[in-house]
Amino acid sequence: MSAVPFRRVLVVEARKLVDTRSGRAIAAIMLALSVVAIAGRATAAEPHLSLLAGTAGLGYGTLLPVLAILTMTGEWSQRTALTTFALEPRRGRVLVAKCLPPLVVALAAPLVALLVALPVTAVSSAVRDVPAVWEVSPGAVLGLAVTTALTAAEGLGMGMLLLNAPAAIVICLSNSVVWSAVAQLGDTGAALAGWLDLNHTTDPLLNGQLTGGDAARLAVSVTVWIVAPLVAGSVRVIRKEVS
Repeated sequence: MSAVPFRRVLVVEARKLVDTRSGRAIAAIMLALSVVAIAGRATAAEPHLSLLAGTAGLGYGTLLPVLAILTMTGEWSQRTALTTFALEPRRGRVLVAKCLPPLVVALAAPLVALLVALPVTAVSSAVRDVPAVWEVSPGAVLGLAVTTALTAAEGLGMGMLLLNAPAAIVICLSNSVVWSAVAQLGDTGAALAGWLDLNHTTDPLLNGQLTGGDAARLAVSVTVWIVAPLVAGSVRVIRKEVS
């Protein structure tokens, strides 16, 4: 029997993003929130393309990690892992195929937001009768795309490590709140948050002003919240007994 081509595995896993009711609902809500955020900001702010497009991050930045978590945990909650790993026994290939679609969506999300913001900016400029600002910083767009991909990767890592959607979602969505509280606990708390709060360490990346020190702090937080869970989660899934 010939091996299953990786391309076929990738296509199957990409389709799984939206072939469940929860996946379709999250994708639809994510798109709707992004459009509403851009339109809502256009009614209150100047017609600035970059500003309006960045507002969409409130929608996809929050829900993409959830979609990534469901991608990783769906096989186990729906008891389809046995079928998946029977068709493709090399679990590492399956995990890679599961990770790629959410990351591609995360990287593409800021570009889609820019496309949505283009007509909204034009309409806002015409209605307000003020000139639109069309300048967009490539560095800022790249920083936003990488940051979005990192948040999706965090969801993938937590989902793979815990194999429990509710627990992984709670951890990912509460991270910023917990670290904001830790930062208030004196100098030690602020120092810990400065190195371990992924939401904080990605700020310079978003602003396009990443220094050497910022890169070091980002590397530490990425190692703790993304690399370590992905490695430990991969080992767990590869060794886990499926029934």
